[in-house]
Amino acid sequence: MELRLSLFGIKRSIDVGWLSRYRNTAVVLASALLVIPLTIWLLAPAAVPDLSHGNVAGARALVDGWAKGDMIVLVRHVERCDHSSAVCLNGDDGITDRSRSVAVSVGARFEQLGLEKADVYNSPLLRTAQTAGYMFNKVGVGEDWLINCRGTMLRDALKHKVPGRNLILVTHSECMSQLEKDLKLPASTLGYGASLFITAEAFKAPRMLGFVEASDWQSVSTQ
Repeated sequence: MELRLSLFGIKRSIDVGWLSRYRNTAVVLASALLVIPLTIWLLAPAAVPDLSHGNVAGARALVDGWAKGDMIVLVRHVERCDHSSAVCLNGDDGITDRSRSVAVSVGARFEQLGLEKADVYNSPLLRTAQTAGYMFNKVGVGEDWLINCRGTMLRDALKHKVPGRNLILVTHSECMSQLEKDLKLPASTLGYGASLFITAEAFKAPRMLGFVEASDWQSVSTQ
């Protein structure tokens, strides 16, 4: 195969036959460059769903699962004082004074869901105890497994789950990430006061339902 060129009366011929020999290889390489990223994307675990902002199906599943007592929810403590310039509520290792209202607001949302069939546990640290107090009007003695949770978060949560009763665990961001890891899901970056829900129906494998940030509860339909 020749490519003929003519410029200002000067004619040249270029043998491009060698290109045909590499055409199939080029097509294979180009296809691989497209297929490999697509395959990785398809096989990657899906992100944890956001149950707010119009996720009607997710919100409905939350309400239904809660009514049956099938839910485990990990709630991150509200704003910690030693990571903020805001005024402390009581002690540098506790929460900020301004975050009390956040805890109360989130607690009101759980009250709408219903707390009659709910068991509440908190880690032994002051910030989770304060959060549990303002959010649920209940402070436990403190559960070490809710701070020392590496590799055991899901197992310990299921151990404390009573059939027909929802389990609320006031804990820390690293334990929420560990739960996602236990369920083979990518870690989410959840803010102070966020809630991470999983369903734990009897005789079924636990599965992730999704999360709600503290500021997003108003967009979740719990009716």
